[in-house]
Amino acid sequence: MARVVLLVPSSTYRAAAFLAAAGELGVEVVVASDKPMAPLARASSLVVDLDDPDAVTRALVDYDAWHPVDAVLGVDDRGVVAAAAAARALGLPHSPPAAVAGARDKLVMRQRLDSAEVAQPSFVAVDPADEAALRRAGGTVGYPCVVKPTTLAASQGVIRADDPGALVAAARRSADIARRAGVPADQPLLVERFVAGAEVAVEAVLDRGVFHLVAVFDKPDPLDGPYFEETIYVTPSRLALADRDAVTTTAAAACRALGLDHGPVHAELRVNAGRASVIEVAPRTIGGLCSRTVEIGTGQRLEAIVLANALGWAVPAASRHRAAGVLMLPPPRPGRLESVDGVAEAEAVPGIVGVSITVPVGSLIAPAPEGARYLGFVHSQGLTPHDAEAALRVAWRHLTVRVVDPQDP
Repeated sequence: MARVVLLVPSSTYRAAAFLAAAGELGVEVVVASDKPMAPLARASSLVVDLDDPDAVTRALVDYDAWHPVDAVLGVDDRGVVAAAAAARALGLPHSPPAAVAGARDKLVMRQRLDSAEVAQPSFVAVDPADEAALRRAGGTVGYPCVVKPTTLAASQGVIRADDPGALVAAARRSADIARRAGVPADQPLLVERFVAGAEVAVEAVLDRGVFHLVAVFDKPDPLDGPYFEETIYVTPSRLALADRDAVTTTAAAACRALGLDHGPVHAELRVNAGRASVIEVAPRTIGGLCSRTVEIGTGQRLEAIVLANALGWAVPAASRHRAAGVLMLPPPRPGRLESVDGVAEAEAVPGIVGVSITVPVGSLIAPAPEGARYLGFVHSQGLTPHDAEAALRVAWRHLTVRVVDPQDP
């Protein structure tokens, strides 16, 4: 039986989907996490420091000597660099660790895409405490612009600014968010030109340099700022054929520019009049419980595709073709989550196939740009993308999120 090591942060709730896919494929799983996790079916476990690739590599080389490993995968951002380093040491297919690390740093990503002349917004890295430099950066990239930390995800700290004064205020807020998230105080911010147009997400796998598209997701709610909290994804995309081709071609070019050549890829792009521009490329699968949308639409688990690719096996074929969508339920305001009401009513909406509230009652929550997690996920299916989207909007109207001030009992 093939054996795969999954590097899994203890805070994730994505391990279950990989374990289910491994069970379907007949693959043994070893879960390597930063702390002991609750017992997981069909999985052995290791405790490793996900932020120390060298330590993870030593641990997995030692493990492989007694229990041969056939693939190593990072499930979330924290594990991808260590997974690439360990796979290299074990002689397994992988993207170069330096390429994976570069994709995790938005400034390095921008620099590498710029060197390869891949379409992207103009950008400047700047010290957020240097007001004069911020104003110069805004003048260089033009307005409107977007300020963002270089190592956060899920739209955390990402703020649009339409003039120099707004840019200074946005940078101050973004830097404060980054510091509270544990980012070193000396890390620069990116100031980028705001790119107009429809935004899409691309899910793909790379097989020794060959780009295999899995799905293109439309984001039907405009992401024009001042904050960039995502809500709805729908697939298949309703973009014009020329725009879909531009998205796929540009995403593949970005992977080559970054040096990524094996494993899962999640990319965000903007497209307008046949021209696509890269917003971000991540060497991992889509976040949260969004991957279920691929299975609803195609019958293929995204995690099974990724596992098969890692093991060098044939990717499972699609067994159906239907539209599918996901709502990422955003927090309405900062505070303590008291309840999410209307779940049963949302589940009863025609076309809805699941409602999962993933944040426990009592948790502190906040919307973007301070927050970095959604309250839950609603999945839909339909004959057309319009049907899948419409079902999500009806279900969303049934959900009432109750938030109280943090000091309230």
